[in-house]
Order: sequence, then C-alpha cells, then structure tokens
Amino acid sequence: MSGLPQPELHKDAKYVFLSDWDGTITDKDSNDFLTDTYGFGAAQRKAHNQKVLKGDLHFRDSFREMLLSVSDNGHDFESCKELLRQNIGLDPGFETFYSWCKENGIPVIIVSSGMAPIIRAVLEKLVGEAEAAKIEIIANDVKYTDAEGTGKTWEIVWRHPESGFGHDKSQSIIPYRSLENKPTLFFAGDGVSDLSAARHADVLFTKVAEDGASDLLKFCVRENIPHVAVANFSQILEDVQKVVVGGETTAQVIAEANHPTSTSA
Repeated sequence: MSGLPQPELHKDAKYVFLSDWDGTITDKDSNDFLTDTYGFGAAQRKAHNQKVLKGDLHFRDSFREMLLSVSDNGHDFESCKELLRQNIGLDPGFETFYSWCKENGIPVIIVSSGMAPIIRAVLEKLVGEAEAAKIEIIANDVKYTDAEGTGKTWEIVWRHPESGFGHDKSQSIIPYRSLENKPTLFFAGDGVSDLSAARHADVLFTKVAEDGASDLLKFCVRENIPHVAVANFSQILEDVQKVVVGGETTAQVIAEANHPTSTSA
C-alpha cells in the first residue's frame, strides 16, 4: 500500500517525460551532498551504493541510514534545505529542455527518492516560486519529529514503505501502459534509486557524470537493459525531438545512440 497519494495521470498526453531529480536534473546529487557535508561522509555513502547495486542492501534502508546520519548529527530540516539551496544547481540544458517540452504539451514530471519539500525549495531558488509551483513532483515527504513540530528533528516519509526502494519509481511509469491511448514514455536517471524504473520506459536515458560515474548505467550494462547514455539535457532534448518532431521510433533512437554511424575521414 502506498504511503502517499499517487498523482493523476496525464491521460491525453502523447508523450510523457519522467525524470529523477538528484544528479539528473541537478548538477549534483543533493542527498549525497547533504550526507557528505553533514552526515557520515562520502566513503560510507559510496560503500552503501555498491551494496545496493549488488543486491546486498535495499535502497530504502541505505537511504534511511544516510539521512539519519544527518539528522542525528543535530542538523535541523531548515538548515538542510538552506545548505542545498546554496549549493545545488541545474543541469545547464534543463531549462531549455523544460521550456521546449512545455511549448509542445509534453508533461515533465520529477520522480524522486528525495523529499518533496527539499526539491521544491531548491527549485524555487533556481527557477522562481511561480515556475517551480507548476512542476509536478512525485517524491517522498518529511515528518517533523520534535515536540514543537519545527523540524529540529525529522525523518523521511516513504511513498511506498513496503518497497525496498522506499519510492518505487516504476509505479509512476507502469500505470501509463494501461491507458487506452498509451503515450510514449521517456525516463531519465543516474543512480541506484532509479533501478526500479529502468525496465519500464520506452526510452531510458542514463545520465553520466563528468567523471564517468553512473550507477544506473552500470546496472543497465550488467542487466542488458536498452538505454541511451547522455551527459546533459541538451543531448536528451535532441533525442526527444527525434521522436516527437523527426518521427523516429524509440527503438531507432536507442539503436543510433548505441551504434552510431561511423564516418571516414
């Protein structure tokens, strides 16, 4: 049973773009940054991620430990929001991508294993309150646990507490497949929180960081899941336009990305 209500589907859309937030739409993962700065640090976080990739640890439990290492260190929720507002930016191509999708009637939905209040706070800093309010967010929530209810102490509220992911992102994709007029579904992600969504989109974009890091890409290669590796949303926009404007099939876009036509000098 879901711990949080599921938003209404975009039943009339021909195309729907769903995307992870941290490290995909943003220039860095806010939860990683929070853990590395206020919590148990990068080395333990990366070790947890490897356990999740190997199937030795549920993402939900790994992420809970990350957040506990922040809150148990005495960092209230408002200070966490402010740290991220000051240090998280957008992928340089995202605003152009988002504007094009909006102009062409393509819903862009943030599907995150983070907490909606933090995502909203960072978005308001980056694109302004009015525009941030228009962007749909499907994420976990937060509960203030101090007696005063001010967020001095806090904990995550899972969207799908029964799932090993805490938020099973596939549940934001799969319902579209039962619609009478099923839209073409795009999903973009980069990390271990995106593994549950990896098999369910028509085109899966695996974002790769500048240092080559992408746990989602590693997973897709290991599991032989079709995907398109990208560095930024400018590349994603080009591929989405190939389908929406150019009339290419999703299979063609995936094939072109993985077997580019070579040209002789």
